[in-house]
Amino acid sequence: MTRQRKPVRRFLLHKVLPPIGWRMYRSLGRSWTYDSRNIEVLHRLIAAGQPVVGAFLHSRTFAMLHYFSLPEQGRWILMCSQSRDGEAMTRIEEGLGFRVARGSSGKGGARALVEMIKAQREDRGLNSCLAVDGSRGPRGIAQLGTITLAQKTGSLLLPVAASTRDCWRWNRSWDRTIIPKPGATVAVQAAEPIEVPAKMNEVELESLRQRLEDTLFELHSGLDRQTGYQDEEPLRRSAATTPVS
Repeated sequence: MTRQRKPVRRFLLHKVLPPIGWRMYRSLGRSWTYDSRNIEVLHRLIAAGQPVVGAFLHSRTFAMLHYFSLPEQGRWILMCSQSRDGEAMTRIEEGLGFRVARGSSGKGGARALVEMIKAQREDRGLNSCLAVDGSRGPRGIAQLGTITLAQKTGSLLLPVAASTRDCWRWNRSWDRTIIPKPGATVAVQAAEPIEVPAKMNEVELESLRQRLEDTLFELHSGLDRQTGYQDEEPLRRSAATTPVS
């Protein structure tokens, strides 16, 4: 019985659910009003032909996907999990116009990162983005994948945050994912880009990682206060916090 169910489940996940999910998400995204802040920095980089690696928190993925699928925000390659849920999400993201590399911090992440690096090197008009806290967390703690991607492609790191008061929150998820409600106003804000040296020692690498983490913490904390978004388990700084220069 189990063997008989697998092809049906695979068919649903690969063929039936993604088109439905894509249409539902696209319809939801079109209902949102965007409050863009400092996004002109991205437009200047795109106009100058400077490749970018977008850095964001995993919990804000749903709030950003539609925004960055708009033509004026450039072309992007993303990383998506190799799990069964990731298969459906991949097809949704491809339906939105993104190029997708399959992998995560749990499985296939190194291979997907190499694919993203190769794609950006071959197509200098292609940008990439990664959740700094990966696919499993810890929540809000920057990992090294985003920095490696920027370093290997000669890209600038661009920290980006999204926030809205009118949203659902999945409290049982490790990252406390938020999904804006229909008609929500979604604030999207970019920080100033961060240069990534081609070579760094361990101390310099950790300093840059901490700077990226701190920048995203400050960006999200400030934006959440302005939008009125509240969480009884707010994002916290890591114990190793150092001042952002």
